[in-house]
Amino acid sequence: MQQTRQHILEILRERGEATVDELVKALHTRIRHHITSVTVRHHLDILRSEDLVSEPKVRRSGAPGRPQYVYSLTEKARRQFPNNYHHLIDHLFQQLKARLTASEVNVILEGVADQMAAEAELPPLDEIPMSARLDHIVNYLNAHGYEASWESAPEGYILRTCNCPYHHLTDEHGELCGMDMRLISALLGVVPRNLGRIAEADESCAYLIPAPQQSLHS
Repeated sequence: MQQTRQHILEILRERGEATVDELVKALHTRIRHHITSVTVRHHLDILRSEDLVSEPKVRRSGAPGRPQYVYSLTEKARRQFPNNYHHLIDHLFQQLKARLTASEVNVILEGVADQMAAEAELPPLDEIPMSARLDHIVNYLNAHGYEASWESAPEGYILRTCNCPYHHLTDEHGELCGMDMRLISALLGVVPRNLGRIAEADESCAYLIPAPQQSLHS
């Protein structure tokens, strides 16, 4: 990435949010040469087009005068910075497994999946067709890093997730695949048939959702 844009991302990560003027001052300190607000706006436009910087929001100060617009990182940008999450989760899993039975660990993971499904706030099953429900599910999963999509199939529908948010952990903690199946089932309102798993070297995790059975009298 171009160095100035990388600096902008780092500044926003450290501060949480910043105006154009604040970015100009911070960049001047970092790169030791003059940079204009026009140039910073140009870099921000590029970063926004790449979904790395969010749309500007008004900073509420209560003081009179022109409103100040602030920029912040998107979730996509935050994921590009190094973190220690997978090490932390790995240690948590090791402690859970050392103190609980496999069944008790699964109960905890099922609760996590059910809580995630509840947060999706999907309409009741009888209110929208499965195709519309799948649109909602894909939006929810993509917001959580799954890179999901769905397609029609002769037997019904296929839901795919091309990214596993836990791929660093599934080799040691296969229970996470079970948690994902529980999550997908809860979101769909039906238990799908598994067609593939990233953890087993498939290109995606794929789930077949059978089409609803037509009534014999319809």
